[in-house]
Formats: sequence, structure tokens, C-alpha cells
Amino acid sequence: MLAPAVAVEDEFAVKNLVAALESEVNEHAQYKAFADRADADGLPGVASLFRAAARAEEIHARNHARVIRQMGGEAQAEVHPFHVRTTLENLKLALGSERREIDRLYPTFLKEAASHLDTSAIRTYHWALEAEKTHARLYADAVALLENGVAPGWTTSAHGFYVCAVCGYTAKRREAENCPECNFSWERFEVIH
Repeated sequence: MLAPAVAVEDEFAVKNLVAALESEVNEHAQYKAFADRADADGLPGVASLFRAAARAEEIHARNHARVIRQMGGEAQAEVHPFHVRTTLENLKLALGSERREIDRLYPTFLKEAASHLDTSAIRTYHWALEAEKTHARLYADAVALLENGVAPGWTTSAHGFYVCAVCGYTAKRREAENCPECNFSWERFEVIH
């Protein structure tokens, strides 16, 4: 069976979704590798944060891919080579990546999707953007703790992070009855260690 073709009016939207998909797929791969480095460096809390963020990026990629397929596109992304550095350097790199998505990538894509009243793209971008904000806050907190030599903080001890299986919202602790972004029941959040 042949895959449906992308409608002319959806071509630009699919191009943006594929770019977002590729960003999320690459972050997923990087964060998994960064988690291994943090474990090796004796920072299990940071490792858990990287694993939680990797899971959230995987959820974002899945959501983007679903919309791409709904529009008749092909949901493929390439993982680009990257280097694993020290845990602090990896945290700073991850923070920079999250800020790029928060400041430029998702606002640009949201504006374009809104101009075409593309509700599916708007939803997947909004969910990803809000989750990226949680990642940036958590990464900034970890950077500050490691740079200031604060120990024993959550970075140096085992810690579970909550990840919404629908939108990827990520938190250090339970915050409410439902996800603040997609309203998914907090009871069904994944706990990532």
C-alpha cells in the first residue's frame, strides 16, 4: 500500500515537523549517552535527569512523527555524531540545546502552525516547548549545584523524575493531580531513575 502524499498546503508544515523530529531524536540519543557518563562520574541524580529528559524527547519525537504521518509525510530522522564530555559540560550543552528550542525553534514553528490553523502541529509543538522549559530549569539547577560544589544535593544521590507519557512534561516531584500541560493523570506518569 502506498503512503499518502503530502498535500501542497502541508509541505512546509511537514518540513518543520521533520526538523523538530530530528532535533528530538538527536537529543534523545545524546541524553542517554550523557546519563551513562553521569553514572560513571558518580552523579546518579544527574544521570536520572538525563534519562528522564531522554524519555521526554522520545515522547516528543513520537508525537511529531504521528502528526507527520497524519499529513502524509515520512517520519524519519538521522542521528548526528556527537561527543560525550564531562558531566558538567554535558549539562551545559543540554541546557544550550533546550534554550535554542525554547527561544527559537518551537516559537518559530508554533507561529507558522498558528498562521495555518494547524491544530495538530500546534499541540505537539506546545507540549514539546513546555516540556523543554522544565528540562532547562532542571539542567540550570544541576549546573548551579555542580559549579557551586553543593553536596550532597539531588545531583549526587539517587533520584526519580516524573515524565508525562503523553506530552513529556518532566518534574523532580509530583506537582498536581494532573499534568499541567496535557491534563494527563499524574498517577500515570512514568518515574525515571
